[in-house]
Amino acid sequence: MNDWFEAEQRIERAQQLSESMRWEEALTELEAALAINPNNATWHAQRGYILEELDRTEDAVEAYRQALELEPEDCDIAVALGVSQARVGRFANALEVFEDLSKVHPTFEPAYCHRIFVYTELGLHDQAEEMFYLAQELDDACPHCFFNIGVSLLARGQVERAIYCWNRVLEIDPDYYGVNRRIGQAYRRHGKLDQAKDYYLRELRNDPGNTDLLCEIAELTAESGQLAMAAAKFAQIVELEPDYLEARFALGKIWLQRGRPAQAVDCFETIEKMARGSVELPEFDWRFGEALFQLKRYEEAARKLRIAANRENGNVVILMLLGNSYLASHKPQKAADVFRRILASDSRNAFAHHNLGVCLFQTGRREAGLEHCLEAIRFKPDYVVAMHNAAVAYVQLGQWRAARAMLQRILRADPDNEPMQKLRTKLWRLRVRCFWDRLGAVFGLSSKKTPD
Repeated sequence: MNDWFEAEQRIERAQQLSESMRWEEALTELEAALAINPNNATWHAQRGYILEELDRTEDAVEAYRQALELEPEDCDIAVALGVSQARVGRFANALEVFEDLSKVHPTFEPAYCHRIFVYTELGLHDQAEEMFYLAQELDDACPHCFFNIGVSLLARGQVERAIYCWNRVLEIDPDYYGVNRRIGQAYRRHGKLDQAKDYYLRELRNDPGNTDLLCEIAELTAESGQLAMAAAKFAQIVELEPDYLEARFALGKIWLQRGRPAQAVDCFETIEKMARGSVELPEFDWRFGEALFQLKRYEEAARKLRIAANRENGNVVILMLLGNSYLASHKPQKAADVFRRILASDSRNAFAHHNLGVCLFQTGRREAGLEHCLEAIRFKPDYVVAMHNAAVAYVQLGQWRAARAMLQRILRADPDNEPMQKLRTKLWRLRVRCFWDRLGAVFGLSSKKTPD
């Protein structure tokens, strides 16, 4: 008799601790009670709930399964088991639980409602919609149904219908967790940033300490072009949660956008230290390499960009940065390989053609370099830098007429181009020298050679 009394006391204590969100202590008390009486289904279900609060969802699934074995007819326990299985990705098992439940209790609406979520996660949107309408026949004011079908609609690109469904959730339950955020995300996806911000702020009022939500609001602020304000928001998030690497990375990207690569590198180096060199953030090596390139730390930039290029095969922006890093660190052969890699998939890329031409000039292959500069101009007729290098190449090859034509083309596009004005004067002098040298050679007056 004393053991049973002790078990009840421990359960009461576990409930008090749960109300204070002292989950570890609550679990200890509950498990002590279950050691005395392991045949209480309700206690097993309570244990499952606490385990979910502790992010031990796999263990929670087992706890709910034990509870359902003791009380096979308990609909609420069955729903808890199905939902927890879905959360850990066991969708087939979750569907089996809900299907069995609807066979035994065909008018139990949650058996249909939660299948909307599962089918949506599986990408089976027709089945999700079918479950929605079956659930509506039983309860046309279930906020969970409208929330879940909204997620399905957004996944299909039906933004307006998704927003309508989530507004219905707010009509039914104004305090429904997460729905304002979903509407904000939908408006953001639709490009309506002001409406998105309004709904994000409503959600923030209900959940002020949610750093993920704060991060999304900061991203939205950056997308609105308010980079200084976005940087301040990300800095605030980092202060609240120093280990939030995504926020640190976002802050670094904003420093990069604002033309402050030194601050960006500081952020990225801190992330590497905190992650002990193993950073699993999309674009991390790319943006780190870009910041290093802007600081003229070309060899370090190339190391980062090489990693990024291997991860994102075919990303032309990364490859251009990598090739330019090699070029700036006096490695024209490696740079040329990268630019050829770009041209293999995008033969009309004017910038890759031009930069490959520069690589070839640096390795003494003037004619081949000139050919790529001309290709760059063909695909981008206003490419003044490529025209400049082509004009210089023509001069070096002694092709005066072609050089003069290219210079005239540049000066028509950019009359105030001082380097080209100087090159035109130099070209005139070289042509005069060439004329007198040829004349002198005829009369035996000079032994000078025409310049290369």
